[in-house]
Amino acid sequence: MAPPLNARFIHRQTNAGSIRFTTTELAELDAKISRAGEATLARELTLFKEFAARAVAIEAPIRAAAEALASLDVAAALAEWAEETQATRPEIDETSALLAEGARHPVVEQGVRRDGNGFTPNDARLDAEGKSGPRLIVVTGPNMAGKSTYLRQIALLSVLAQAGSYVPAKKLRLGIVDRVFARVGASDDLARGRSTFMTEMVETAAILNQAGSRALVVLDEIGRGTATFDGLAIAWAVAEHLHEANKCRAVFATHYHELTRLADKLEAGANAHLRAKEWKGDLVFLHEVAPGAADRSYGIQVAKLAGLPKSAVERAKAVLQRLETTGGATRMEIAEELPLFAQVMEEHAPSALEAALNDINPDHLSPKEALELLYKLKAAAQQDL
Repeated sequence: MAPPLNARFIHRQTNAGSIRFTTTELAELDAKISRAGEATLARELTLFKEFAARAVAIEAPIRAAAEALASLDVAAALAEWAEETQATRPEIDETSALLAEGARHPVVEQGVRRDGNGFTPNDARLDAEGKSGPRLIVVTGPNMAGKSTYLRQIALLSVLAQAGSYVPAKKLRLGIVDRVFARVGASDDLARGRSTFMTEMVETAAILNQAGSRALVVLDEIGRGTATFDGLAIAWAVAEHLHEANKCRAVFATHYHELTRLADKLEAGANAHLRAKEWKGDLVFLHEVAPGAADRSYGIQVAKLAGLPKSAVERAKAVLQRLETTGGATRMEIAEELPLFAQVMEEHAPSALEAALNDINPDHLSPKEALELLYKLKAAAQQDL
């Protein structure tokens, strides 16, 4: 660079299309910025160490304040929830009873009310000594009627009550529960070589081996993952063991109606069922727990609600009727009597939709006639539902 600019600008680098220069002032500013960054970091580290030392010095008061705030937060949240859900204060004593009136499942209730529906509360009476209630309740009723919800809400009542919370019930008197055991729902552990049934048996074994007289046990559909007679035998033995050996409060939901006879025979056993009614060919769940055993399982009606094809539903009804009227025939004899791939629909008059479809000749329809036919088929389909 030619004078006098070379006295002020210092050459730094030459590139293919440019040349870089600096000045003494810029170099000094760069050094100040670097020193400021290092000084700032050193100052931050010094302040952090001083703050940490002060915090360590007053650790006990800080920890006490944090625990107090946490307790206040939990208490305030539970109080607000209790006010919103009309929960009540439970009575906890040294007995072995669990007596609930108008009990509700807090999570399920919130979900159904969000959808604009109501939740049906139910009572529960259990007593390990068999005085103020049965020790073992066998619960029957159709799928989707609310058996699992009923089991879970009983367990939740005991957990909430002993955690110091109000409970979603009109009234609850609870004898202290030392453990809650729940075997509800189906799951597997294939990574460890356990099928759904094996996982169920492992968990059930843990319950029978660990539950004491102050435990609360809720079991759902034990024995369903194997042959009918094997599953019934296991469920029967588990129910007997809970009543006779563990002597704990237990609620046992099942589709094995044979267990209802066991509950009647046990000294401190009882039956209960979830009510359901048929209305114009459809199944209506009342979600009410009533004493006594369910009269039937309504499995085919539930399958219809789930969307099974009409022909499959009708075939299931025909097979069920044959099974119920065979008396003492063996299952092999029944299977031989049932014709394979029987056309159940032939036994019934064609539906309105089928009749309309049989009268259609697509090649002779104008666009207007096709549109009118579409409305006609839609109406016929509504009649068949």
